[in-house]
Amino acid sequence: MPTVVSQDGTPIAYMAGDTGGQAVVLVGGGLDAGEENAGLIDELPGWTAATYARRGRGESGDSQPYAVEREIEDIAALIEELGGTAHLFGASSGGALALAAAAAGLPVQKVAVYEVPYMTDEPMVAGWATYRAHLATALEDGRRGDAVALFMALAGASEADIAGARASEYWQPLEALAHTLAYDAACLGDGRVPTEMLARIGNPVLVATGAAADPVMGGLQPGFFDDAADALVAALPRAERAVIPLSGHQVDPAALAPVLEEFFER
Repeated sequence: MPTVVSQDGTPIAYMAGDTGGQAVVLVGGGLDAGEENAGLIDELPGWTAATYARRGRGESGDSQPYAVEREIEDIAALIEELGGTAHLFGASSGGALALAAAAAGLPVQKVAVYEVPYMTDEPMVAGWATYRAHLATALEDGRRGDAVALFMALAGASEADIAGARASEYWQPLEALAHTLAYDAACLGDGRVPTEMLARIGNPVLVATGAAADPVMGGLQPGFFDDAADALVAALPRAERAVIPLSGHQVDPAALAPVLEEFFER
C-alpha cells in the first residue's frame, strides 16, 4: 500500500480509487485497519475515495505518545495527498474522529458519519467510564484478548458470541489491534455528545444509522444508535438525518454509496 507521512513523521498506509474525481476520505472505526470501508471504493467510481489504516493498525506506524490531534494530522496528510480538499465519511468511532477533524478546521467540504456510538444518558456514560478503566488495565497487563472481549461486551455481544470469536481464526488479528481500542476511546472522550466541539462545525453533516438490527449487538440499549444520531443532529449547526436500508452496524456499501453521493453532490 502507498503511504503518506503525517506531521509527526508517522507513515500512514492508504488505498485509493484512481478516478481523478473529488476526494472522499473514509475513516474506519474500532478493530478496523482500513478494510471495513474498502468496499465503498468500488461503489464510488466517480470519486477518488481513499480508505486508510489509522495509526497503530495494519501497515501504518504508531508513533508515541498517542493523541487524537495526531490522528487529525493523519487525515490532514491524506487530504493534502489527494488534492488539498476532501469530503469525509466516518463509521462508528471513526465518525467521532471525522467530526473532530472538521471541528479542527481541516480543508473539509462535507462530512458524513454512520452510527457514532455517543452516550445519551448518564448510566451509559458511567458504563463507558468503567469500560475505559478496565480497558486501560487489561492493556497495561498485556491481556490483549481480554481487551477485545471488553470491547465486544460493551458493543452488546453475548458471552456465547465472545467465546465463539475467541475460538475463531479471526481472533488473533483482532488481538493485534487491541491497543488501538484505547485510541478509539480517546476519540469518544467521556462518551457524551461533545456539543461545544460540534457547534464549531460549519460544514454540512449527514448523520446516518442503519435500518437493521445487528445480531451480534443484541445487548445494546434499544435505539442506541438512533438516539445518538438524533442528539448529534440537534447539536450540529447544519445537519440532516438518513437511514440506510439493509444495514446493521456493518454498513452495506452498495446501500450506503448512493446516499453519500447524493449528499456530497448537492
